[in-house]
Amino acid sequence: MSLTRSPLYKTGGGMRKIIKFYEGLDRELFIDGQTKLAKMNTALHISCGQTIPTPTTVMLMTKMLELDKTCKVLEIGTGSGYNAAFLAEFAKQVYTVEIHKELADKAKKRLKKLGYKNIVFKTGSGINGWEKHAPYDRIVVTASAKQAPLHLLEQLTPNGILIAPAFEENMRQDLTMYVKNNKEIETYRITGVRFVPIT
Repeated sequence: MSLTRSPLYKTGGGMRKIIKFYEGLDRELFIDGQTKLAKMNTALHISCGQTIPTPTTVMLMTKMLELDKTCKVLEIGTGSGYNAAFLAEFAKQVYTVEIHKELADKAKKRLKKLGYKNIVFKTGSGINGWEKHAPYDRIVVTASAKQAPLHLLEQLTPNGILIAPAFEENMRQDLTMYVKNNKEIETYRITGVRFVPIT
């Protein structure tokens, strides 16, 4: 396994499209009673002890996934549905798993109201992925674990991308991209993040 710094900080046409989508998506739709904070670039608490990531984190993850309309994506941790909206906008099909029924129901209602028809929802643990619909071109994990979720690579297609926060020294979390190829897993540390623990 190689470990390097990714060049994905570079902007380009893809990032411009992501920023344009962000500017047109009302984050207030995905939070409860925090209207004044919706436009701030900060993580916010939602129900069930979970959080909604900062907009810049969501945009960076979307960029890292290198999505197009051929991609089938698995998301572990639906949360408020904010990240799933980005995935559904730029991918062909999204499968999203949320362990908390309250969050799953709210996210499903929000995303259907926004008109997304390319999202399949599941309520339950996503720690082992969703083998029924595998393989996936992309997998994104929106919660942290003490060990990198490398077992999910089995559900990725060749040349697929997995993104997840990974613990490093001193309990630091790094947003990390794993690229699956035939000979090895290429690993790229992107930036420090803070996600809630996976349930």
